[in-house]
Amino acid sequence: MTNISALTTELRNKSSANIDNMSTMEILKTINNEDKTVAYRVEDVLPEIEKTVEIAYQSLSQGGRLFYIGAGTSGRIGILDAVECPPTYSTPPNLVQAIIAGGSNAFIQAVEGAEDNIHLGAIDLEERNLTEIDVVIGIAASGRTPYVIGALQYAQQIGAKTVSLSSNKNSKISQHADIAIEVETGPEVVTGSTRMKAATAHKLILNMITTSTMIKVGKVYENLMVDLKVSNIKLQERAKNIVSTITNVSYEKATEILEKTNYEVKPAIVMIKAGVSFEDAKKHINSANGFVRKAINLASKGVN
Repeated sequence: MTNISALTTELRNKSSANIDNMSTMEILKTINNEDKTVAYRVEDVLPEIEKTVEIAYQSLSQGGRLFYIGAGTSGRIGILDAVECPPTYSTPPNLVQAIIAGGSNAFIQAVEGAEDNIHLGAIDLEERNLTEIDVVIGIAASGRTPYVIGALQYAQQIGAKTVSLSSNKNSKISQHADIAIEVETGPEVVTGSTRMKAATAHKLILNMITTSTMIKVGKVYENLMVDLKVSNIKLQERAKNIVSTITNVSYEKATEILEKTNYEVKPAIVMIKAGVSFEDAKKHINSANGFVRKAINLASKGVN
């Protein structure tokens, strides 16, 4: 058993030792000052994040999937990132998946004992038909959660690429990962409350991983989300603004073209930029493996 009191995430924070005697503003400033340090700790592990993006990109390019797996707050952070991929990038729901110990109900209410079962993580991945071309990112602020260890062990047995994400150096989950991201955010304002700095760092890192990977697979043109799934009025307006901004046409013209593409942004851009039909735009996008910039060049040159 690990003595968790020795973990940096379990140490007492000297700056908040008197927090119960502080005014509201003093409490807020103390929390804010600690939060300011998080981005710098993330910066420390950028090389490991880069390696993770590269293997995620290779996996998705080969038809693989990306899995987050964790317990409690760590599992919830994974869910928050995964569920935003389909509306933002039009990815299928199974491309980036998040698994939380105890099942989906554990997102709202803790399932006692689930994180301590080393076998459940493996079972949950097995149920999702994990393959050797998939990537599994095990998340645990403490770096010692049995559920996550079991999941990473199973993933390695299958031959999948594995990544650990923790907030303690030399963590146990790192021993079962090809890449270890150990973002040492230090003692929390409230001792052991890793939903604070540790979770914030993990959220930043997961955002980096999926965003960078989606850019690399062609889901972004310039800095705009050209593969968004238009499922409501707000996103319709965003699509119109994206097309109008990129192509310098009027709002009305962007609306007209998007109605022809059933609000698919990529072909609308190529149609306007290259002066081609919807069918030709789709063909060139496919030839360019989804990259809008390349599709515009192909269409402009009249490449079949």
